Amino acid sequence: MAERIPVVASSPPCPGDVIGLPPPGVPQSSLVLESEDYVFVETSHPSKVLEGLNRLRLNNVFCDVILCCGGKEFPGHRNVLASFSSYFEAMFTTDLMESKQERVSISGVEPEMIGLMVNYAYTSTVVISTDNVQALLAASHLLNVTAVQEACCHYMERHMNENNCIAIQGLAEAYSCHMLEKSSIDYIHEHFSVVYQQEEFPSLCVDRLTEVLASDHLNVSTEETVFEAARMWLNKCPSTRRESFEKVLENIRLPLISPSYLHDVIESLDVVKESQGCQRLIDEAKKQDVHKVQPRWSTDFTMYLAGGELKDGSISRQMWQYDPLHSSWSEMAPMNEARCDLGLVALDGYVYAVGGCEKDSWRCVDSVERYNCKTNTWQLMKTVGMLGLVKSSPAMAALDGLIYVVDGSWEKAMYTFNPKTSAWKEVAPRLIERNGTAVCTLKGKIYVIGGQRHIAMESEFTDLALDNPYLVDDETDRMLYTDGVECYNPVTNMWTMCAPMGR
Repeated sequence: MAERIPVVASSPPCPGDVIGLPPPGVPQSSLVLESEDYVFVETSHPSKVLEGLNRLRLNNVFCDVILCCGGKEFPGHRNVLASFSSYFEAMFTTDLMESKQERVSISGVEPEMIGLMVNYAYTSTVVISTDNVQALLAASHLLNVTAVQEACCHYMERHMNENNCIAIQGLAEAYSCHMLEKSSIDYIHEHFSVVYQQEEFPSLCVDRLTEVLASDHLNVSTEETVFEAARMWLNKCPSTRRESFEKVLENIRLPLISPSYLHDVIESLDVVKESQGCQRLIDEAKKQDVHKVQPRWSTDFTMYLAGGELKDGSISRQMWQYDPLHSSWSEMAPMNEARCDLGLVALDGYVYAVGGCEKDSWRCVDSVERYNCKTNTWQLMKTVGMLGLVKSSPAMAALDGLIYVVDGSWEKAMYTFNPKTSAWKEVAPRLIERNGTAVCTLKGKIYVIGGQRHIAMESEFTDLALDNPYLVDDETDRMLYTDGVECYNPVTNMWTMCAPMGR
């Protein structure tokens, strides 16, 4: 068997050496290599090839095409241009006359941008600025160079503001930049109160304007702001826009506008007086139930905090509103009664405060009051059958016009409160006795989650199949935190157990 020798690195071959033969003195029959592949990849090779091609272009070596645009010429290689742009690939590989021409004309873009794109083909680099991003987006769209087009979109998104978001949205739509278009639309919605006061807003066409005004995502504190934007658009060109103002007014949620503003401001406009369609919309708004009108999400998604015990031990009547979009708190009108450990729930434009305790005797408050989110006022409600039902720390949820209340005591009871009739009603009892629970709704059902169980005898800890308790607080008054979840179906008036929560 022939002896195997290792393969080692050697110096470069000398002139006259025969490549592929063993070094002098080593018999060819003795050179037997191990059967093992070695894949060598030079990571700098692509960049070196590009550098070489660019050097050839700059020296006009092997160039076989000249791009002509706006009186300027850009020599290049057809294979390089076709490799980075499907536009050039189609031009040079089909039967188009440009495939055989030495000089090819490019129109529809600025010549400087063609120069940037050709340079990008040979260097993989392009400098984007506020001065060239719009023209560069047009050029990259024409040449179908996705990477540069996406880079322009990212640049615009990072530099978007109240002054340019409308223009960016128009560009994104024109060049099919769907992600940028969505980002710009979201920006317009979120910053609408400032955007509509900018110079470009009144220049919107009526179709684009109505799309904006119709959105549920429009971030406005009141619907009056939406009308102010529409009026500003109208005043830009009143003579030509009067006929289309009815179409604009259709997308304003007139029932959500205060009656005084509706009468004093909107109805007093000449364009409204002279349009039967506009008058019809206002008449319908006056008759419509405001609670059946879908509010904007920005006015619908607001958090409220009310009552509680203050640092000095007193019980508060205060009401606070949190705006998650701007991360800010605002103090609102105080409740009629000071309450601690009360329940709060939102329904049909109102916030309901139920139950709670007073300070002196910690007596349960047998009353319900509701907060009008539009007028910033509280109203005590006359309730039927509440006395003694709801004690402290109730957990509540709203569903299909009713308020569901889980009492904060150790009882299994759950009640409904109908704001329209002010009547209380007891429904089927829960399966588990517990307090401190959380309550939520999902797909037409009520879910009661977690809380504490009160266990009188230690033997009971070993036989609790329903809710899998896992923590004992003390030895004298045993409390068990539970991961049990119950589901209530209002249609069948029945409770069922769900999978327990993870610990």
